[in-house]
Amino acid sequence: MSRLRRFLFIVFSIVVVGTFIGSIASPAFRARTKATAPLRDALLPPPTPVEIAVLYSTEKEEWLKAVVADFENEVPLINGHPIKVNLKKMGSREMYLAVLDGSERPDVLSPASSLQVSILQDLSSAKFGRPIVRAADATICRSVLNSPLVLVAWKERADVLWGSDPGGDIWQKLHAAVLDPKGWETYGQPDWGYIKFGHTSPLSSNSGFMTILLLTYDFFGKTSGLTAAEILGSSAYQQWLTDLETTIGKFGDSTGNYMKEMVAYGPSMYDLIAVYEATAIEQAQNAVGRYGELRVYYPPANIMSDHPFCVLQAEWVTDEKAKAAQQFIDFLLSKPAQEKALLQYGFRPADQTIPLDQAGSPFQRYAANGVRVDPGQLVELPSGSALQTLLDFWSRNAQP
Repeated sequence: MSRLRRFLFIVFSIVVVGTFIGSIASPAFRARTKATAPLRDALLPPPTPVEIAVLYSTEKEEWLKAVVADFENEVPLINGHPIKVNLKKMGSREMYLAVLDGSERPDVLSPASSLQVSILQDLSSAKFGRPIVRAADATICRSVLNSPLVLVAWKERADVLWGSDPGGDIWQKLHAAVLDPKGWETYGQPDWGYIKFGHTSPLSSNSGFMTILLLTYDFFGKTSGLTAAEILGSSAYQQWLTDLETTIGKFGDSTGNYMKEMVAYGPSMYDLIAVYEATAIEQAQNAVGRYGELRVYYPPANIMSDHPFCVLQAEWVTDEKAKAAQQFIDFLLSKPAQEKALLQYGFRPADQTIPLDQAGSPFQRYAANGVRVDPGQLVELPSGSALQTLLDFWSRNAQP
């Protein structure tokens, strides 16, 4: 019996020592054993983090920084290695062009809209022989926030221009108004000068891209099936869009900065502009007491800035990085992160179980300004080739 006891004691000791050594040396054991942490960390450095590089559009910067801090505070692990998120902001078009030319090699790409993902899918297929991202593949590409396009106007100007309800032909009314050589005189306000409308550049800002897409859909009287052939084949459309665009004195590079300029300088600079709903919400309070009340108007057919987070299928994205990225995206879609996006930053959550008009929501707070839960009918996302044709036409004919 004494020999058996000694043998069992030796086996037990080997198991204990092996477990102890494993808990110190192995990241996988580190993830499951907390008791040895003080001694382990004193003897050995912590495991190297799995770093994921994320290129993101600027509109969601404040929310994204806040939720990345929340994510890393939870010490998320992949095979015992902590996950570190490295953020870099860029314009939505700028980022996919940087990926195509090789100047950026992110693991995750998050433009403001799936519009850019669709273009990158087509362009990367042409350049590399296969797409490095697939917009419709929910296993690698998930939208985490939503914000439709809206027109923001000074209430005094909007009431004169189209009353409390511009109706379903808002784009046609806007087109006629800004091209009217008499400007506000036609509406009984000659001292206001010309009617000043603006949007950001489609080449650098997604809200500008969304604006010209909605204008194009409206001209053709449709909400789906827009083709490159229609854009190139209609001289009436080309003239109509060019006429409107050439009335705009300045195309901004950033939706947020464009909105800030409107609030700072008032109707001397802009009577109304096209921006994201979340941007309008963000600046609504800042406008109080400056040049009157801001009003929000929704186009009859709209499109969502849906902020996809896409894990690239590129040679530099390892399996470990891809898994870490998916864990990060899961966190962005968690209820706390989604509610923070709504209540603190004015975005519509991708999680549709979260009520938009709950207590404390900006959809309650700014309802009197025209902010509403129903964004209206949504248009279909055209093909990447149609979208690229629209950008090419604009850059050849409309940009200064």
